[in-house]
Amino acid sequence: MNFGGNRGEWQNWARTAQANPVRRVRPRDEEGLAALVRGAGDLRVRAVGAGHSFTGAAVTDGILVSLDAMTGIERVDHRADGSARVTVRAGTRLGDLNAGLAAHGLGLRNLGDIDRQSIAGAISTGTHGTGIRLPGLAAQVVGVRLVTASGDVVEASPEHRPELFEVARLGLGSVGVLSAVTLDVVPAFRLEAVEEPWPLDRVLEGLEGPDGLIESNDHFEFYWFPHTRRTLTKRNNRVPDDDVRPLSKVRAWVDDELLSNGVFAATNTLTAAVPALTRSVNGIAARALGARTYTAASHEVLVSPRRVRFREMEYAIPRAAVPQVLGEIEGWLASTGERIPFPLEVRYTAADDVWLSTAYRRETAYVAVHQYVRLPYRRYFSAVERIVAQVQGRPHWGKLHWLGPDELDALYPRLAQARAVRAEADPGGRFANAYVDHVLGAPGERAA
Repeated sequence: MNFGGNRGEWQNWARTAQANPVRRVRPRDEEGLAALVRGAGDLRVRAVGAGHSFTGAAVTDGILVSLDAMTGIERVDHRADGSARVTVRAGTRLGDLNAGLAAHGLGLRNLGDIDRQSIAGAISTGTHGTGIRLPGLAAQVVGVRLVTASGDVVEASPEHRPELFEVARLGLGSVGVLSAVTLDVVPAFRLEAVEEPWPLDRVLEGLEGPDGLIESNDHFEFYWFPHTRRTLTKRNNRVPDDDVRPLSKVRAWVDDELLSNGVFAATNTLTAAVPALTRSVNGIAARALGARTYTAASHEVLVSPRRVRFREMEYAIPRAAVPQVLGEIEGWLASTGERIPFPLEVRYTAADDVWLSTAYRRETAYVAVHQYVRLPYRRYFSAVERIVAQVQGRPHWGKLHWLGPDELDALYPRLAQARAVRAEADPGGRFANAYVDHVLGAPGERAA
């Protein structure tokens, strides 16, 4: 994305959001960012990272701020047990952060499966990984620096301005622009990745219990191929640092680039042109990804290359509700004839206490539905949204959904408090936009 000029249209990665800001700027440091906010006049200000949010979270008709020049690790405070507190500039992409942490012998406890986002964007929208004993990224944040609506640089943490901290670490940039984030990180670790195709029935029957797939693995997820009874399972577990069993370069290229991206792009193009082939193509795709086992650094296992463009909606539901929800989605597909060439993804995380976390005080399963960028998605996603509403599903803040403040109030117990913090921090709506106002209410409205 080009920030070289003062104007110009912007659009996100998924092509679901566009903006025509008055100015597009790229401050080089925190002082420049603060000066920008102080000098914004009547213009609204929104920050943008990699543009990987599927919503209009970054859209503005005012000033669109890229944090791409504000990158890198500022400080590493090691502790006796090998863990550390690491302060990183807000524009740092997750891939670069992973490499920087690894150079210090450190790593994040958990990661999502894409590493192109900025750390600020990832935490602000509630990015998570998978692992029932592990929370999302925002729960790993222990401090922030941000530029407020007045242009001041302030610090917040659980001990200092704790309410501002809560909404700053996960609040869609509604109380300021993050300039730096402090993370609680762990010693670097290796994972054994076991990836196997399983029948869907076997997965659903084996999910729960002390020896079940959810509890017995550090990280577990699976992909279900619609119109089939087939899945791809991923079980990732810690192993000693000297357990080195890498994939061959040829096998890695065939699996991750040729099959998962090259062939997958071709099959999506084919099914978009000839929808009647979807069921057959999905069955072939489910068989094409064979079993494999290897070990690698945690971030190399948890992150996957994603080069096929898609749209996505993801809902957090109670973990026990997965079989019910998948069954209802399968029934809807069968009854409507809708053709979906993209796999559906299921992941799990621990409960946490982050105010606007999708896993707030609830062990959570995430059901993510995708649609190829050239195919319509609204009918499918709306049906899934109705299905998950029956089990109090909470929408991912950075992915497509159609809930507003009334519905969200019933799902997020601390949402009213978050609104009150926003109203105090930004009463004039300096950091507001249509999406933030839609989900949180306009600044000052409905504040507790």
